[in-house]
Amino acid sequence: MSAPSIRARVRAEMIAEIKAVARRHLATDGANLSLRAVSRDMGMVSSAIYRYFPSRDELLTALIIEAYDALGDAVEAADAAVDRNDLRGRWHAACRAARDWALTHPAEYALLYGSPVPGYAAPDDTIGPAQRPPLTLVGVLRDGLAAGLLTPTPADELAAPLREDLTELADAFFPELPEALLARGMAGWTQLFGLISFELFGRINRSLPHRDAYFDHQVGLMADLIGLP
Repeated sequence: MSAPSIRARVRAEMIAEIKAVARRHLATDGANLSLRAVSRDMGMVSSAIYRYFPSRDELLTALIIEAYDALGDAVEAADAAVDRNDLRGRWHAACRAARDWALTHPAEYALLYGSPVPGYAAPDDTIGPAQRPPLTLVGVLRDGLAAGLLTPTPADELAAPLREDLTELADAFFPELPEALLARGMAGWTQLFGLISFELFGRINRSLPHRDAYFDHQVGLMADLIGLP
């Protein structure tokens, strides 16, 4: 494969610099990004930045995909480092990795899981990267079932309309995963990001100063709910 042309390398460097400046704006201004402000910080005329990102939404999408992939990398690496049959250890490792990434990248986390950006609709390009953390957590459940280490949850705990929704979801994304077990896994996933959000946005700072211990306790309760041995 031939080396990228000088023009391609310069373009890639400019895109990387634009995203770096935009991330700094996320930290100070939230998701209220302005291409004009980014171009000003880079010493560019405002029209020049449109050659790289034709709109604010395209820049936001690039930042969102990059953040989801970084979070996915962290969660997947943590899960992969634990013995495959240690289901509870894998669950804890993946959850801690998500929290650690969020605390290290609060502005990017807020972009992903904070308040929706007014006027912005995420395109389909973001779906795959967004699925990586929950797919990793669901993978723990799937591997536990396959190895006979996890007992399926009774389906009769689900109301009929919910069972229908979960059946459709399982068929599309989680084949062979029982609907009731998927429901408990989703409860764990939503509680995980609720925990992270409460901590990151200062909802528990005064009431629970020992947040590491609280987080691990809650993650253990999630594992109990799911039935991880």
